[in-house]
Amino acid sequence: MPYVIAEPCIGVKDTACVDACPVDVIHPRRDGAEFATVEQLYIFPDDCIDCAACVPVCPVSAIYLAEDLPEKWAHYERINADWYADYRKSRL
Repeated sequence: MPYVIAEPCIGVKDTACVDACPVDVIHPRRDGAEFATVEQLYIFPDDCIDCAACVPVCPVSAIYLAEDLPEKWAHYERINADWYADYRKSRL
């Protein structure tokens, strides 16, 4: 079960989680072109190794294991996955 970034990240985009991720699945990076245009950061679910390294460094407690997402934020699982699908298409 991958981790998911939910609503508390909107407008914050603290990149401590990006730096903590050992497999580089949290984007966009602060120096990436997309950073200025997105509301939040996203975790690519297919490559997340469920290590939880991102969880304790998130200053707004926005990162949850997908199965533990509060019901009101359950749709963020799809939001994260969709952002990555679009991101990958733009790279082709």
